[in-house]
Amino acid sequence: MNIDLSRRSFLKLAGAGVAATSLGAMGFGEAQAAEAAHVRDFKLVTTTETRNICTYCSVACGIIMYSKGDVKAGEHAELIHIEGDADHPTNRGTLCPKGAALKDFVKSETRATKPRFRPAGASDWQDISWEQAFDKIARSIKDDRDANFVEKNAQGQTVNRWLTAGFLAASGSTNETGWLTFKTVRSMGVLALDNQARV
Repeated sequence: MNIDLSRRSFLKLAGAGVAATSLGAMGFGEAQAAEAAHVRDFKLVTTTETRNICTYCSVACGIIMYSKGDVKAGEHAELIHIEGDADHPTNRGTLCPKGAALKDFVKSETRATKPRFRPAGASDWQDISWEQAFDKIARSIKDDRDANFVEKNAQGQTVNRWLTAGFLAASGSTNETGWLTFKTVRSMGVLALDNQARV
């Protein structure tokens, strides 16, 4: 009897034989082999999936965050996994080392979660409310702008500049947010405007 077997067919047949023999040698029968080949449920199947943008640089890579706990039901959601968003046009699922470590950034014990203030001459920080923080920031901005705003230069030309303050903008935001930030900062007369991406 003549068997016409190509090299590719021979390798497939030999591989299947090795796999079957190996399973048999390890004590697996047909039922056990089928059970061992069963695919278990994906570990993130019971989590809530949220899409977002990485917080680090101006590339604005897409990320998918997985959390457990129903926030709508008043439960605390625990972040358990972060990965790149394969559907995002910027990174197509890839993340740099900083983006891949975002979960550790979020869960860090030293992460600031509320506003803090250190009075002049004090050595310790004290917790304050968000309202107190906003009031303090607004007061500092107003006082500095009132004291240092330049309406006209030495030649008498109107310049409307505020040169003693600067603004550091976010980099992972939308074009619309960037436009509004630019308009807001420039309307106050701030010239020193930079972006987080270059810092």
